[in-house]
Amino acid sequence: MTHPIPIQFQAVDLDALAVLGGRIAVFADGPTGLSAAVRRVDRLTKGSVTRYLQSDAFSRLKPGEAQDLAWPAGLMAEAIQIVRLPKRCEASIARKAGAAVAKGIGAAGATVLAEGHAQAAEIAFGLAMRAYDFTPHKTGEAKVTGPVVMMVANPEAVAAAAAPGAAVAEGVFFTRDLVNEPANILTTYDFAARLAAMQELGLEVEILEEKQLEKLGMGALLGVGQGSESPSKVVVMQWHGGEKGVAPFALVGKGVVFDTGGISIKPAGGMEEMTMDMGGAGVVAGVMRTLALRKAKANVVGLVGLVENMPDGRAQRPGDVVRSMKGDTIEVINTDAEGRLVLADVMWYTQDRFKPTGMINLATLTGAIIVALGHENTGVFSNNDDLCNAFLKAAKAEGEGAWRMPMGEAYDAKLKSRIADMMNVGGRDGGAITAAQFLQRFVKPDMPWIHLDIAGTALLKADSTLAPKGATGWGVMALNRLIRDRYEGR
Repeated sequence: MTHPIPIQFQAVDLDALAVLGGRIAVFADGPTGLSAAVRRVDRLTKGSVTRYLQSDAFSRLKPGEAQDLAWPAGLMAEAIQIVRLPKRCEASIARKAGAAVAKGIGAAGATVLAEGHAQAAEIAFGLAMRAYDFTPHKTGEAKVTGPVVMMVANPEAVAAAAAPGAAVAEGVFFTRDLVNEPANILTTYDFAARLAAMQELGLEVEILEEKQLEKLGMGALLGVGQGSESPSKVVVMQWHGGEKGVAPFALVGKGVVFDTGGISIKPAGGMEEMTMDMGGAGVVAGVMRTLALRKAKANVVGLVGLVENMPDGRAQRPGDVVRSMKGDTIEVINTDAEGRLVLADVMWYTQDRFKPTGMINLATLTGAIIVALGHENTGVFSNNDDLCNAFLKAAKAEGEGAWRMPMGEAYDAKLKSRIADMMNVGGRDGGAITAAQFLQRFVKPDMPWIHLDIAGTALLKADSTLAPKGATGWGVMALNRLIRDRYEGR
């Protein structure tokens, strides 16, 4: 697993600044009000810092952006990095500043002068998040990142404040690794094994195999994977951190380790990205890892349906009818609309067994949500304003884009089947909404529920503020905050 870069928090040492190697990151919002450490660096470089802070180039920097002053005279450092950062700023700007530092860290490492900054812990979080790099399948000389030292006024206090963020970063990295992993490595076997290994963190993990799923009546889920050599599985992860006997909150994830589309096969162009079709399950796994690492005071259960959607002589065909665990029958019009079939059974099982206080499912479910919202926002569908508003608040606080989408009975008519209780698709128009309407049929009455369609946000083709291009880990931060704020009483 890829782990976040370690960050050491140390007291400010003015004498050491003259002999430091690597890079020195300086935070400032202008030529006045500089910390003692920054003033020391300025003197050592014969005023190069203040000259830059007075320049037009600095004035053009936005908060959180950075510029290098290379090979500064008077220092052993390879560069001084000037980061524009007000002393009072929102967490998102502090994280952006930390991410700017992360982009320039090399083998020699970096010293970050965050003396007295109120958002030092958030700077560290942004740095850790942006320093992610997925390299297990690259040969040759490995990229080496040197040590990172943050000089702060109160190292113990900042380290304590940064600890929860470190747990979140571990969860996000776990999710990113899963989503980035190729499908010949991350089979249903391997995925389940990685989740089972989290028992070492205190999670209770159970793997349901195909025979058990057959007995439970999960015909919708099993139909998706019947054309694959990799057996379908459901993995149940439980975290018992709250009061004993209190019903858990539930997270459910779609885990299609590769999606060819099945018999309704996808076009070849871009199909390689379908290694990310298990993104919903990856987020659930990352959240559960975070909760265990930070010893969350809440009861949470995470369930993922792991399948592979392949064309084969045994594969599900368009026109087949399957029976869900709930008992409803589904006419499979398009085998590429498989994620909702997986979720239908896992969601029903989750409610039947755990009777949760609320349930959120995540899935890279539809291309239609990308048409609607692009890659900036996840589509949010819900039957409960209170839970939905709490989630949207958490997502906004963490800077993870989310936008509530409409639902309504009028969309249900598009799912009507001539030969079964419903079809699994409702046509091209409103495709993300009809998918949500389909899922809602497997939500029990009075169950607070949210469906998150992360098709546009799970994997990006360009860098984002806190991640390089590729898997983002979207949702781990927001869901962790939702659980912390709503279920831990903090």
